[in-house]
Amino acid sequence: MGKSHIRKDKTCLNCHHVVEKRFCGNCGQENIETRKTFHHLFVHFFEDLTHYENAFWKTIRNLLFKPSSLSTEYLSGKRMSYLAPVRLYIFISFITFLLIAILPSKPEIVKANVSDKVIDTIVISDQTLKDQEQLKKLLQKSGLSKTEKKVIEAKIFKNFGTTKSTLTIGFKSVEEFDSIHKYGNEKDKVPVIFRKYLRKSIENSEKFTLEEMKEKLSESILHNFPKVLLIYMPIFAFFLWLLHNKKKWYYFDHGIFTLHYFSFLLLISLLLFLLRTIFDVFGSNEVLSFIHSAITVLAVGWMIYYFFPAHHRFYGNSRFVSFVKSIVLLFINLIIMTVLFLSLFIYSYITLH
Repeated sequence: MGKSHIRKDKTCLNCHHVVEKRFCGNCGQENIETRKTFHHLFVHFFEDLTHYENAFWKTIRNLLFKPSSLSTEYLSGKRMSYLAPVRLYIFISFITFLLIAILPSKPEIVKANVSDKVIDTIVISDQTLKDQEQLKKLLQKSGLSKTEKKVIEAKIFKNFGTTKSTLTIGFKSVEEFDSIHKYGNEKDKVPVIFRKYLRKSIENSEKFTLEEMKEKLSESILHNFPKVLLIYMPIFAFFLWLLHNKKKWYYFDHGIFTLHYFSFLLLISLLLFLLRTIFDVFGSNEVLSFIHSAITVLAVGWMIYYFFPAHHRFYGNSRFVSFVKSIVLLFINLIIMTVLFLSLFIYSYITLH
């Protein structure tokens, strides 16, 4: 970029102010020739890409292994070497939920390893197969892996899994529910505040099987979970603000810390998901299962522990005070997250279609 020719005309093309040197003092745009050779475009692209990659990988490394360092550096004014907190969170959030949505689940990955012929053989070998318990006993004798057994069970039980949900709470159908609440005795009626939700529950029970309901609920929760996080982060930052010196720390500071902390949680979740997907591709054996379990335990342990050193280093309290505040914060936010998750589950359930 430094080798680009400066325009002879000193009028800024962007804001029309006079440009004294290379950059406009009013808007900051570089006063260089706008028509470029292909060579210049290639070099410019390479420089930008290299700069972005350096900043990106440095940001990810610090985010994973240096708790609170990104927040501290950002608030101290060192911002060009790292991705901005908002951009970092949006990028990680987008990649995480996109990959979770498009990558196949565990049964889908291994399905190619379980042929229809094997499934047909198992079904034909026992003409009296009528329930899931019989199928499980039969699969125990098949010599297949646990993963393959789950795939077969899921596929075969499309035939068995037509039983509707039983979440009807004493009502056999929507028609019965409507009739009782229109013509029945008051003692048989459900309180008005619960009536809409109970009716929807009965409607879902008639419309979907248990497996279909689980699948649709999972899709709905996954779709709405990013919105829940966006609602939750300002709340998390608010409790940080309540527990710390108002003169020393602005709400903005707590917001930066929150963005980095949640980016870390999402990134670890993404890495664990990708790890599970990769291990599923290679199938199941004791060695791989042990390695997978060990890495998962370490990662989850780091997720839990991470907040304590991050909080201590960022706010500069003594270890004891920082530990107490961290416990209080995590306890309060555990309650809030539980309420939000329950609300998300209820919302997803009553909006099933």
